[in-house]
Amino acid sequence: MLMRTDPFRELDRLAQQMMSPGTWSRPSVMPMDAYREGDEYVVAFDLPGVTTDAIDIDVERNMLTVKAERRPVAKSDDVQVELSERPLGVFSRQIVLADTLDTEHIKADYDAGVLTLRIPIAERAKPRKIAVGVGSGRQEISG
Repeated sequence: MLMRTDPFRELDRLAQQMMSPGTWSRPSVMPMDAYREGDEYVVAFDLPGVTTDAIDIDVERNMLTVKAERRPVAKSDDVQVELSERPLGVFSRQIVLADTLDTEHIKADYDAGVLTLRIPIAERAKPRKIAVGVGSGRQEISG
């Protein structure tokens, strides 16, 4: 479910963020954390300044896609922008989910600029005990 950090990929991601905003056809990558907590996987995406109606979450088979759009804040005509470093545009992330996760019961919460998805582990993937039965007795082979 996770990928090792590649410093060149991070450098490329930062350069893309600084050069141009994401578009629907070419979205920027959003930072995320993923970890296991008890019987569920938790994936947290940083989306500060994004409203909940601008977040789109889809699951198709085992591919999870999260898209969000940070729109510019409406300003009056007498406002002169001195500095604008916060990236605007479309952000997207796709994650391949393991077959052991229950994609039917994903929960999504958005609080303080962080979108948190909780994906339960499927019952069939949880460890369980197998009872050992006693045989019906001894059998003889006649010949």
